[in-house]
Amino acid sequence: MSRVVRAALVQTKWTGDKESMIDLHERYAREAAAQGAQVIGFQEVFNAPYFCQVQEEEHYAWAEAVPDGPTVTRMRDLARELNMVIVVPVYEVEQPGVYYNTAAVIDADGSYLGKYRKHHIPQVKGFWEKYYFKPGNLGWPVFDTAVGKVGVYICYDRHFPEGWRALGLAGAEIVYNPSATSRGLSAYLWQLEQPAAAVANEYFVAAINRVGVEEYGDNDFYGTSYFVDPRGQFVGEVASDKEEELVVRDLDLGLIEEVRHQWAFYRDRRPDAYGSLAEA
Repeated sequence: MSRVVRAALVQTKWTGDKESMIDLHERYAREAAAQGAQVIGFQEVFNAPYFCQVQEEEHYAWAEAVPDGPTVTRMRDLARELNMVIVVPVYEVEQPGVYYNTAAVIDADGSYLGKYRKHHIPQVKGFWEKYYFKPGNLGWPVFDTAVGKVGVYICYDRHFPEGWRALGLAGAEIVYNPSATSRGLSAYLWQLEQPAAAVANEYFVAAINRVGVEEYGDNDFYGTSYFVDPRGQFVGEVASDKEEELVVRDLDLGLIEEVRHQWAFYRDRRPDAYGSLAEA
């Protein structure tokens, strides 16, 4: 049975300060709502530059409490006003010295449903994330929103199939994957991994990347954000690799059941045989 959700994502350049970055995303959310979007997701640590290109103590100041910090509070008001589900990736401080790479999920009535904390934390040139983030400790929650069951997997997580599967087993219909990935490092994987995950787990994926070069390094974030369906097919065009863009697409969630009947991957799983995969 057809069940169409109009979904949006935003890829942007860094504006130079937190307030203007939030203002920009708020404008995009309003534009998406004017186009009928019911859910929208932003890029990784959307209200900040990608400061992980360096290791400097000053950047701990970007962190905020979740859900009671100013950014998530403002996004809750916006979600309520626009009657829109919003996925809000931010730098979270739990207590002094304890920080996470987090995404809050806000329902269309402005209620805070919960958060996902990034599990897999890279520590390589240009992506010095272990300096800033503890590994996530909240599992892989799926949130029952006004548009359906929404999950989140953040950037580097996408290289690890286990979390994708956990989200599928928990009933996810749309998984937002906010990212900050640069040209040359793994660009050839960008249009391979998320479609493969959508196929293997039989749900929709929203893949979001930043755009441009920022002040703390030479990482060239290449955009090309997109939605992909459970057959691994792009829903409409892939976004620009150089310019900011709002992407709004109609996702027929009825396709999930159709594909799961056709490709019976969940039926044919063998969890009884997988025990060794989790052994250290």
